[in-house]
Amino acid sequence: VEHVVDTVLYFEETGGHAYRILRAVKNRFGSTNELGVFRMEDRGLAEVANPSELFLAERPEGAAGSVVLAAVEGTRPLLVEAQALVSKSSLGTPRRTALGIDPQRATLLVAILEKKAGLLIGDHDVYINVAGGVRIREPAADLSVAVAVASSVWDRPVDAKTVVFGELGLAGEVRAVSQAESRLKEAAKLGFTRCVLPAASAKGLRVAGIATVGVSTVDEALRVALP
Repeated sequence: VEHVVDTVLYFEETGGHAYRILRAVKNRFGSTNELGVFRMEDRGLAEVANPSELFLAERPEGAAGSVVLAAVEGTRPLLVEAQALVSKSSLGTPRRTALGIDPQRATLLVAILEKKAGLLIGDHDVYINVAGGVRIREPAADLSVAVAVASSVWDRPVDAKTVVFGELGLAGEVRAVSQAESRLKEAAKLGFTRCVLPAASAKGLRVAGIATVGVSTVDEALRVALP
């Protein structure tokens, strides 16, 4: 039936949270994903006007392993918290657990960090989570997850006013992503003052109130985000 109709609406629960996500998936003439966030109240559903503020409301400042990701769902920029916890494994095969992103993508990112950034975590359990029950489907989440993992390994927090986004390639390069300007505007609106993003996306990009730091490799990104 999904291939017959023009649009399919999914009303998603977020694992015990008071809000619900309405996701529209369009199959004809290319995929166009849109997302709406609603809060469950005693009188029914109420629209959440600023989902980014909601998702970051309980973010712990100064905590290692926590990074703010500037994502895009459909045409809507969305700020969420990417979390990572890395600990010494007692198992023969260390765990690689990911919630909110593709688990296979998370395994790939860990391999890139080991090979291209020198993180010795082959004998460590790695847990990755997108706080709030949100699922991020785009590769622009790669860089924030990688920084969160390194932050946990080194026990060094990322500056609370910094956001991160970018795609990682297998050679350790940071690749450009779409809608960089809208991501920056959303971050500036919520008081963030610095953004680590792909160098190709940062060229000629100016948004009032937020400084951009373009990076070309994952190793460079870690040096900038975790000085």
